[in-house]
Amino acid sequence: MSTTTHSKALEGLAGRDGKIRVKTGPRSPARTPLVPGISALLTAIGAGVFIFQVAAGDAAKAWQAYLVSFLLFAAIAHGALLFSTLMHLTRARWSGPLADLAEAFTAFFPLSFVLFLLLLAGRNHLFPWAGHDLHGKEAWLNLPFLFSRDAAGLLILYGLGLGYLYHVLWFKISARGASGAVGRWLLRRWQKRPPDPIRYHRRATFLAGFYMLAFALVLSLLGYDLVMSMDPHWYSTLFGAYSFVKAIYVGFGAVIILAAILHLHQANRFRLKPAQFHDIGKLFFAFGLVWADFFYAQLVVIWYGNISEETAYVIERVMTPPWQGLAWTVFIVCFVAPFLILLNQRIKTMPAAMIAVCGFVISGIWLEHFLLLGPVYHTHAQALPLSWIDGAVALGFLGLLAAALSVYLKQFPEILHTRLEENR
Repeated sequence: MSTTTHSKALEGLAGRDGKIRVKTGPRSPARTPLVPGISALLTAIGAGVFIFQVAAGDAAKAWQAYLVSFLLFAAIAHGALLFSTLMHLTRARWSGPLADLAEAFTAFFPLSFVLFLLLLAGRNHLFPWAGHDLHGKEAWLNLPFLFSRDAAGLLILYGLGLGYLYHVLWFKISARGASGAVGRWLLRRWQKRPPDPIRYHRRATFLAGFYMLAFALVLSLLGYDLVMSMDPHWYSTLFGAYSFVKAIYVGFGAVIILAAILHLHQANRFRLKPAQFHDIGKLFFAFGLVWADFFYAQLVVIWYGNISEETAYVIERVMTPPWQGLAWTVFIVCFVAPFLILLNQRIKTMPAAMIAVCGFVISGIWLEHFLLLGPVYHTHAQALPLSWIDGAVALGFLGLLAAALSVYLKQFPEILHTRLEENR
């Protein structure tokens, strides 16, 4: 929320004694469209297939599918919250309800950290270089140091994100009330020691800025450690930036999908103006161009440099069967198709169409992760080793994300009560 928005939210809340009064809100939480049963079913499918594969003796395939999906869904949560911090820092008043939804993705942060720690159990199946001579790179590429630095980075990122959420929630709860258990607990805490609005706003701004900085650094680190390092003899200086831009791309897409679903199925309580869909659609379109730009910037330098240690990585994924077809699919799905579709202004104002486009792109980025990691794990593949196992594990991650969002919306249902006149 911007400074102006915060000021408006506080109008009428101060009594004669100057203290801030907060609303308690209704006691019955609103229902959310993210049906818990569907989330549980998807999670059970993913977990069941993963456990079955490990028990059946194909643990390598199971863990590889796990890593591909972890990279995507962790990036979605990180990138979604970045939307809120960006809107806060730029004081973009139009984004109010969209920023509220972006903050809901923080509910996936604890799950994401646990899912990262579980990668330790599959380390022998995920890091081909483990136990081999790395010719001087052992100081950086060793598993204890890798997991320690990545875990520390995620803890810092999540701490900044949750700290930012804590401070901006006070403004929203004080203005709208709270009916969920967590919201009421926060209310009681704040009523005992009423915060200073100016100080809370400054803290939120401080945390938003540092979250964005940590986002770039930590997402770059994860890109280097969990993707690029799988081929320890290849490197790209742009790979880190490419990784965090990709996270912004899918994160914004996920915010659009959630907003469009609520707009279509909860129109009596949550409704956005076409201009708001158009604005976030333009941002999504812009980061699609940035993603393609970073992709091209890496490719053109490697191609014209023509150094065999660098070109081999690209040639294997772009020009060699069975990966060649997948590479073109990723390029078309993630850039060409959305670029051509989103040139149409009207499309960006249509919720159903944006669900399809954003879902298309997120699926394409999932395939892109498979493309980057697949040749390392399937060195002699004659056919594309993409199977139903990969899809089932991805559904499990989708179920966990949907469950986290559902819990957040149940705890803070007031964010669904959005009127058009409030979205100016």
